[in-house]
Amino acid sequence: MKVGRQFNTLTFEEYMFFIDNHKKYSDFNTLGLYRSLIENPRLDENQRILVRDYANKKFEKTFQFLQVKDPWTFIKVKTLGLELTKSDKDELWRMIVINQEKILRDKRIKHRNFGEYSKHNCGYETCPMNGMMIKQGSYFAEYEMCIGNVNKRLREERAKDRKLDRKRASLIINKELDLSTREK
Repeated sequence: MKVGRQFNTLTFEEYMFFIDNHKKYSDFNTLGLYRSLIENPRLDENQRILVRDYANKKFEKTFQFLQVKDPWTFIKVKTLGLELTKSDKDELWRMIVINQEKILRDKRIKHRNFGEYSKHNCGYETCPMNGMMIKQGSYFAEYEMCIGNVNKRLREERAKDRKLDRKRASLIINKELDLSTREK
C-alpha cells in the first residue's frame, strides 16, 4: 500500500495512524515525516511536539541519523516549541558536530556522500549546478568555478543596474555640491 498523500497535509490523527502502521506503506518516508512537522499548517505547536515525541519512540535511530543527513531539519524538529538564545544555538551546533563524528565513526562511514552533503552548494544563487547531486572530491565539487556560468541576460541586467547606480550616485553628489556652493 501507499500513503498517496504528502505528509504536510495530514491531521494529527492521520499522523498517529501512519506512524503506527508505517510498515504497511511502501512509500513511507521518515525524513519526509520530520520535515512535514515543520511545514504542516494543520497542526498547532502542541500537536507537532506530540507527533515528534511519538515518532521518536518508533524511529529513534532514524531521528539520530538525521543529525548527519540533514542537520537543519534535525535542529528545527528538535527545538519545536523552544526559544533558544545564541549560546543555546551554539551549544546545540557543537553537540551536533560531536554526534555526527560519533555516528560516522560507529557506522564506519568514511565519506558524507548523502543528504545535504551530496548536493552542490557553492553559495552563488545563480549557479546552474545548485542542488545537483555530486560526488565529493570530484571535479565539479572541488574545482569548478560557478561565477562565469551565470547566463548572459542576467549579466547584462546586472551591468545596467550598476550603471544606473553609478549615474544616480554622481547626480546626488552634484546636487549636494550645488547646494553647498549656493549656500556660501
